Amino acid sequence: LMSFNLTTHPTFVSSEKAITDFLADFEHAGEYLTKGDRNVIRKGVINGVTVTVKKFKTPNFLQGLVYRYLRQSKAKRSFEFAIKLIESGIKTPFPIAFAERFNGGLKQSYYLCEFVDYDIDFRVLNHTPLYPNRDEILTQFASFTFKLHQNNINFLDHSPGNTLIKISENNTYDFYLIDLNRMRFQTMSLHKRMHNFRRMWLSKKMVRIMATQYALLYNAPYTKVHDLMLSYSKEFQGKANKRKLRKARRRS
Repeated sequence: LMSFNLTTHPTFVSSEKAITDFLADFEHAGEYLTKGDRNVIRKGVINGVTVTVKKFKTPNFLQGLVYRYLRQSKAKRSFEFAIKLIESGIKTPFPIAFAERFNGGLKQSYYLCEFVDYDIDFRVLNHTPLYPNRDEILTQFASFTFKLHQNNINFLDHSPGNTLIKISENNTYDFYLIDLNRMRFQTMSLHKRMHNFRRMWLSKKMVRIMATQYALLYNAPYTKVHDLMLSYSKEFQGKANKRKLRKARRRS
């Protein structure tokens, strides 16, 4: 058995043995949340804490060497970026640990965080135009993304499946970012900020609501913010739809 290189958040150092045991028995520990082609996510309990454990796709030989010598693994980036987000006051499931297993190059990597019991993810807002209080949630989400940008965080995978939403008292909503391994820390122009919304699959109405709030916070003309957000969204959706069509044609 190759051993793991385990890095634990200071809060969870006392759980290191329990974490290692969970990873050693990963295929049977806890329950599946998702079993994708690329990544597998399981939910379990480690020392009384409900955790989410993501096992990243095994890299090929060449990628394994890149992740060993040139680039941090996705697990390590997820862990470090989660700490950065929390330091900036941005919510994300609390980072517990990451583990890597090397044999020559990187063979396996895992990211562990606390499980967040959320109410909906952003996709629900895309698919349910009459979702209760939807306009207010979108307004608060625009403020949340503004805060992200003000903290010089360019979340490259800012997409509907990567935002979990928790409904709190008196119509306030908490947004949690997941799938954190692709981020850039940089100051962002208005163009870059609006470009960052493009993957959210926004309808025209959603753009109107969010642009109104963002323009207010950024102190920019509404029309400018709206037109940029809309044009980047349309461009992204157009390309994505073309890709889907090409795939469907190939299959048939």
